[in-house]
Amino acid sequence: MDLPIRKFSFHLLAWLHRSRRRRLSFIKRYAYKDIKKATDGFHRIVYSTSHGAAYKAKFRDGGIVLVKEITEINQEKEEFYRKVQLLGRLHHRHLLALRGFSFGHKRLLVFDNVENGSLKEHLNDPLRTPLNWRTRLQIAAGVVAALEYLLLFNDPPIYHVSINSSNIMLDENFNAKLSDIGVLTSAGDSEAMPHTSCSKDCMNQECSNLIYQLGVLILELVTGQSSENGDADLVQWIQESRFRNSIHNMIDPDLGNTYDNRELRSLLAVAKLCIASRGKPTFSVLQIFRYFQKKVEIPQ
Repeated sequence: MDLPIRKFSFHLLAWLHRSRRRRLSFIKRYAYKDIKKATDGFHRIVYSTSHGAAYKAKFRDGGIVLVKEITEINQEKEEFYRKVQLLGRLHHRHLLALRGFSFGHKRLLVFDNVENGSLKEHLNDPLRTPLNWRTRLQIAAGVVAALEYLLLFNDPPIYHVSINSSNIMLDENFNAKLSDIGVLTSAGDSEAMPHTSCSKDCMNQECSNLIYQLGVLILELVTGQSSENGDADLVQWIQESRFRNSIHNMIDPDLGNTYDNRELRSLLAVAKLCIASRGKPTFSVLQIFRYFQKKVEIPQ
């Protein structure tokens, strides 16, 4: 190899090494005191699990964001930074984008705006304007699109996801945004709450659990009922052989007669398939997604 080329290669490798060592150059670091004030002393809880809580934060400039507390035991500083970098590289219109982080008294992740709060609030709060049928279809489609991106278009598909109405946020246009996304550590541990991970050919227990969560979410969108205290009733209903005869008794009263009957039955067919996949998956993740896209045509 010629000397000039060897010198160029040496300097290029050195530059790449320095670039990889730079931490979080594209992600903002927030002061802990600013986040504490914006969350009203961490009292504006959106949802909470045994692994931490998520808070609604409002800053002086009027911006509203979601702040997630990471309480993983023995979480090293460098490992936390690595996770922040990985999450910061995810870009999809149905994922809540990572804005920044804070590492101090608490390890915090700061995500994008949540103007319309969580899906759960809109389904369960009688003071909220009910979601119309078109919006519910779009929310279901948005969740599927986000999962497709995370599981099929990331190499390797190491991202962990939890799906429920509490951690699906809605932006100003009521677009669904998944907020509970984690990544595997080098040791194989997970940062996320109840989770699964899989590839497009995955048909194991972990992937079937994820598809099951999607099915339960669809049932929540259709019925307006919460699965917070267990989803047994909703699941039992759709597993009944004569469930089709009771569809109109189960649909959310807030929808009135505004829904399309064909679209409703198609959406429930997807939910039924997702629920049936738990414990004995017979379809891959890719097949489930394609089935949804075939059965559910989102109105423009």
